[in-house]
Amino acid sequence: MSEIINCPRCNGIFMKNQFRDVCDTCYKEEENTYEAVYQFLKRRENRAATMNRVIEVTGVDEELLYKWVKKGRIQTRQFPNMGYPCDKCGKIIGTGRICNDCSSELVSELKQFESEQEWKSKVKESNQKTYYTVRNKN
Repeated sequence: MSEIINCPRCNGIFMKNQFRDVCDTCYKEEENTYEAVYQFLKRRENRAATMNRVIEVTGVDEELLYKWVKKGRIQTRQFPNMGYPCDKCGKIIGTGRICNDCSSELVSELKQFESEQEWKSKVKESNQKTYYTVRNKN
């Protein structure tokens, strides 16, 4: 369902929907900028351009460029040096939300958590009471 919000770029009021997250004026500006970026990248000698080079030449906002790559408007298989930051560490990636390093770190943390939970449940099931004592350091 649509809602009335302020445009994050110009602070104008507009009706947000599932297709646009900015007002019509800003959307038209974004489309013009996208066309300039795409025309730059379309040339054979610019296909391997880095993010910084594209920003430098076209003057596009870095966040806007990330948005287009994330949405798939600029495809990383056609332009290999394009990407967007990992949600966890900020490393530039081409697909997904997190990089491989963060993904494997999360998997190992989950495995550790599951093993701890399994151990706790085994301790509860055994119904054994544990008594602790304190030693004097004398």
